[in-house]
Amino acid sequence: MRHYEVVFLVHPDQSEQVPGMIERYSNLITATGGTVHRVEDWGRRQLAYPISKIHKAHYLLLNIEVDSDGLDELQNAFKFNDAVIRNLIMKRKGPTYGDSPIMKVERESREKKERDEQNRNRDRGDRGDRGDRGDRGDRGDRGDRGGSRLSENTTLSKES
Repeated sequence: MRHYEVVFLVHPDQSEQVPGMIERYSNLITATGGTVHRVEDWGRRQLAYPISKIHKAHYLLLNIEVDSDGLDELQNAFKFNDAVIRNLIMKRKGPTYGDSPIMKVERESREKKERDEQNRNRDRGDRGDRGDRGDRGDRGDRGDRGGSRLSENTTLSKES
């Protein structure tokens, strides 16, 4: 048996049926004597270009080990399912476990967002909220700060 990586796109209107589709395709693979090593649901994503006037799709990844008969059945199942917009089946050298690069990036961005949220709340320490800055008091006349702005009384002369 050979190892394959299968990526397929599901019509966005059929997103709620994705768990059933995963179950059906996994059962089809195991019924033909194959095994499913990894299943990843990448969720709804923007397509690089519209396919049949559809701009978003639900992405799924399967890493499987199956013989040629099981692979043919899987391809036929994709072909006759109108909800599957596109599919790609790639032969791999061995089984793949763990997260895919896309899932790693998503997990890292989610963790970074959580860390940033915690740091944002921690930055103020015990100072509290600034409120409406009513505690600043009278700052008085600031006078000339030595900036490069021209005042009203300054005149420019053009030398020839």
